[in-house]
Amino acid sequence: MGGFVMKKCALLLCFSLILFSFFGCIFRQKSEQPTASSPAPESPVVSASPALENLTVEDYFPILENVRYVYQGDGNEYASYDVYIDYTYRTKVQQRINNGGTELAQVIEIKNGSAASVFSLEEYYYRENLLDKTGVTEETLLMEPIKTGTSWKLGDGSVRTISGTDVKIDTPSGAYSTVSVETIYKIGGTSTDYYAKGFGLVKTVSKGEGYEVTSSLSEIQENAFFKRTVRFYYPNINDSKLYYKDREIDFKTNDITRSVLETVYKEQFEGRPGAVLSENTKINSLYLNDDGMVYLDLDKDFIKEMNAGAVYEMMILQCVANTFGTYYGADKVILTIDYSLYESGHIKLQKGQFLSVKTEDSVEIS
Repeated sequence: MGGFVMKKCALLLCFSLILFSFFGCIFRQKSEQPTASSPAPESPVVSASPALENLTVEDYFPILENVRYVYQGDGNEYASYDVYIDYTYRTKVQQRINNGGTELAQVIEIKNGSAASVFSLEEYYYRENLLDKTGVTEETLLMEPIKTGTSWKLGDGSVRTISGTDVKIDTPSGAYSTVSVETIYKIGGTSTDYYAKGFGLVKTVSKGEGYEVTSSLSEIQENAFFKRTVRFYYPNINDSKLYYKDREIDFKTNDITRSVLETVYKEQFEGRPGAVLSENTKINSLYLNDDGMVYLDLDKDFIKEMNAGAVYEMMILQCVANTFGTYYGADKVILTIDYSLYESGHIKLQKGQFLSVKTEDSVEIS
């Protein structure tokens, strides 16, 4: 039992320092606040020793697009992870962290001489712009002045301190001169984050009684897109069955998810049954609401160009529910047309009436 508890503590400390817990018990702290972005670096090489008077937080938190950071872990099976950049805007960046077991979203804001984690979301398997979201807690990662001894207290009483400004660190991706930030946790144990100018976080070391866990930057991939397999459903009036096709989609940083899904859903391919979205149909809005339901608004061309009887229309609506509900991991979809209630010649949906996801007996398109 003691070994289990110790292992759990090690995991907590390991991932708190990258602001995530991959077990659903996130270790978060309240803090001060967050400053701008910097251009993409070339390939990883030894960083020049920083001049103290010129150091700013934005130097150590570059906001880049279409990159993938790969971290190699040691000491725990979940210490290895990848980071993709889903969205950026001015001084904010939304990261997607995948450790092979789960995915999390993390929003970091850089302003007023500090960088802080301002929002995070567990079990983040879909894609949505969360840059404007705020959480009940935020955690300051680095703050100015960037010099040895700068210290601040986290919301739970833990203490974070800049412990060095020219610390040499070797990683699988190269050697760096870094700013080291040590956290002494109130519950026990420590972690140290190492940030390199122009690159960001390059190494993390978590220590406690009987354990040491590290995560080191092994690679920065440029022009890297986030790949996700999405299941699209299609109706076949000839046998009254629904068919589905799994499509692998590349998402670039700042791609609008609804636009990408709309484009792919309209594509013709060999063996595709009937269409769901007509050529002129537009997705006006698409999101997962706090009530756990997907809200989808289509324009009037969806009904105007459908040309379907009552039975076929119901099949099309079921495909809509299955496709977008499954994408978000939800079982209910609210469908509206131009932000008004859905009403065609055959079907009328009342306010609050949802379409249920029903994927049973669907047939895969080979």
